[in-house]
Amino acid sequence: MFDGKFRAPIDKAVRPIGLMLRRTHLSPDHLTLIGVLVAIGAAFAIGAGQLYLGFGLVILAAIPDLLDGALAKASNQASQRGAFFDSVIDRLTDAIIFAGVAFYYVDGPHPREAMIPFGILAFSLIISYERAKAESLGLEAKGGIMERAERIILLELGLLVHVILLAILVVMLVLCLVTAVQRFIKVWKQAAVTPRTAAKMEVRRIRRQTRRRAYTERVQTRVPRRRPNP
Repeated sequence: MFDGKFRAPIDKAVRPIGLMLRRTHLSPDHLTLIGVLVAIGAAFAIGAGQLYLGFGLVILAAIPDLLDGALAKASNQASQRGAFFDSVIDRLTDAIIFAGVAFYYVDGPHPREAMIPFGILAFSLIISYERAKAESLGLEAKGGIMERAERIILLELGLLVHVILLAILVVMLVLCLVTAVQRFIKVWKQAAVTPRTAAKMEVRRIRRQTRRRAYTERVQTRVPRRRPNP
């Protein structure tokens, strides 16, 4: 939901930061790996009951994930390999963080509550798989009420206000289930159209991808103006 509405403004806002990071000679993959390391620290902090520290580290883990795309575009390193790597690492980061949340409850007075974050992780993987499988079939499965950005925001709220963490996790679990069903229905309806209609939809999808690729290439080839030396 947030990803669809705010992706373009966020990309525009972080573009200057990507240009600055290009001077550090870091690669987008370096930023992605830094995010994983910080996520591991966040998981250990949450599992140890240091929820405020986990709150800060989860924010820090999200920053590299926000900036690696901007750096890739600024340094002309955007590629299918990079997109694949980033997507896989996003799933790994989610697994690490929610494993830390699960351990926090395993070590508490009600160990069975650890099944809630595991359930959230399971449904989030189903949500991601539905999108990946749909796109491999030439269909589209974006959207839903509980995507990755929403999960991180709600988790951060729970880590900040400890007394509502469990309630937020329950709500997140339900909304992840709803999102999985939403995407399933969306893909099911697309797959039910006639072959001729499906062909038209595929042509439109290819045209959209071509326009996005052309826009990306224009942005990548745009060189920022340098001020003359005084």
